[in-house]
This record gives sequence, structure tokens and C-alpha cells, in this order.
Amino acid sequence: MKAMVVYESMFGATHEVAAAVAEGLRARFDVVDVVPVAGADSARTVEVDLLVVGGPTHAHGMSRPSTRQAAVEHPDKYAPAQQVELGADGIGVREWLEGLPFTKGFAAAFDTRGDAPAMLTGRASSRISHRLRRAGRTIVVPAESFVVAKGGALRFGEHDRAVAWGRTVAAVASSELAGHAL
Repeated sequence: MKAMVVYESMFGATHEVAAAVAEGLRARFDVVDVVPVAGADSARTVEVDLLVVGGPTHAHGMSRPSTRQAAVEHPDKYAPAQQVELGADGIGVREWLEGLPFTKGFAAAFDTRGDAPAMLTGRASSRISHRLRRAGRTIVVPAESFVVAKGGALRFGEHDRAVAWGRTVAAVASSELAGHAL
């Protein structure tokens, strides 16, 4: 079974979550590719059994070119302790999902957001899930948020929680795949 984790990351926290989720997925999937959105060929998604997509929450939702540019131009305002990732101001998950081919398969979505209630920060993952469903994918577990502490790094324990969430996604998706093979 094949899985792909596509992520957008500005300062590294979402990248770290994507790698941790992939670690959890490897409990049940033979092949797990982790790909930054700038290098993700949307046509390759038809070859995978499970597509997991994640990105940072900007302005209560998925990033836009303007919010990515603002983060690159003023990193000290958003994550003073972190470096801007290479290509952070390029294509984002929002634009990538617009080009996602319609195909059957399974999917899951995650985001990173500030250390405040979702009601205040918003959640990019809910819109990512919506776009994945619109592209024909069946969402296997509810979207998940991972919290970034002040300064831009993941809050303590979030890495391990991302690995555990990846294992849960893998278990549910592999069960669904086995049920469809009957």
C-alpha cells in the first residue's frame, strides 16, 4: 500500500508534523512519500491509496499568496525563533488542491495553528478536508490540528501526538482498503 503526505510549511513546524505523521503511517503502509507542496506532482496522487495533506493556518484558514509573502517578509513577527523554509513563498496547499485530479481514494488532513482555541485561530485542516472530498477522496478520520507555541516551534508533545495520529490514520485507512478489496 502507498501513501503520500503533501505539506506546506513556512517555518518548519508543519514540515515536522508531516514527517511525524509519515512515521506513524509506516506502521501499515509499505511506501510513504513526504513531499513539500512545491514539489508535489498532483498527477502522482492517483497512484496512492492514501493522501494526507497539511498546511499552516493563516488568517483563520489555508494560506494565500499574500499571507505567505507577509510571513517571508516579516518572519520576526510570526516565528522569531525560526528560519523561513526554502520556497515558503511559492505555491501553497490552497492552490495545489485546486489542480488536484478527481480520483477515488482515501485521505486525511491536518494543520498547524497558534496556541489558542481554534475558535480564535481558525483551522486550515477543515478546508483542506473539504477540498479533498470535492476531489473524490473519502476522509478516513476527522481533520487534526497541531499546536505551534509562541516563537514558531511545535508545542511540547505535539510531535509524538502527530506520530500517534499517523498510526490512527494508517489503521483506519488500511482497514477501509481491506474492506474494499473484498
